[in-house]
Amino acid sequence: MSISGEIELVRDTNATIIPSGEEHTLPAGTRVAISQALGGSVTVRTNRGLFRISGKDLDTFGEDLEKTLNESSGKPGGAQTDAPFSEDQVWTAMKGCFDPEIPVNVVDLGLIYHLQIGQPGPDDGRHKVEVKMTLTAQGCGMGPVIAEDVKQNIEALEKVSEAQVDIVWDPPWTPHMISDAGRKKLGIE
Repeated sequence: MSISGEIELVRDTNATIIPSGEEHTLPAGTRVAISQALGGSVTVRTNRGLFRISGKDLDTFGEDLEKTLNESSGKPGGAQTDAPFSEDQVWTAMKGCFDPEIPVNVVDLGLIYHLQIGQPGPDDGRHKVEVKMTLTAQGCGMGPVIAEDVKQNIEALEKVSEAQVDIVWDPPWTPHMISDAGRKKLGIE
């Protein structure tokens, strides 16, 4: 999604500094330009750098823009479904997670190395899901934020009891791991 021009935040807003991953408060009245709105969060540019604003804080952009962002962000919900639980549902949930600097989901970026779904629990029939993922750069402070997004998206699935998402560095990520769909989105052939 592309929104041109600057927007003034209507309230003090918690944000994450990109790429350090440190928490920061952007004061009401801060002028921002939206550079990416995907997966339920928004990346904004200010005169002090890039920041990620969580989906729970979209009201900081004002009521009309909040509605537009919610409608177009591509954030998957934990919708109830009659379809049997499947690995595909987990992959789809993970495709709703994005690096705040790259407009390609973590699956198509090739960041997901391992997915394991446990047997359904005897009491509730829900599954534990384990994921091993990496990042495009080892020094990226956004790793815990991205991993938490993956965890939350998986846990939003009706048949998942919990998700464990671990960041690993072996093998090291390279751009060759980007899927064809991701390459197309980035204009890489």
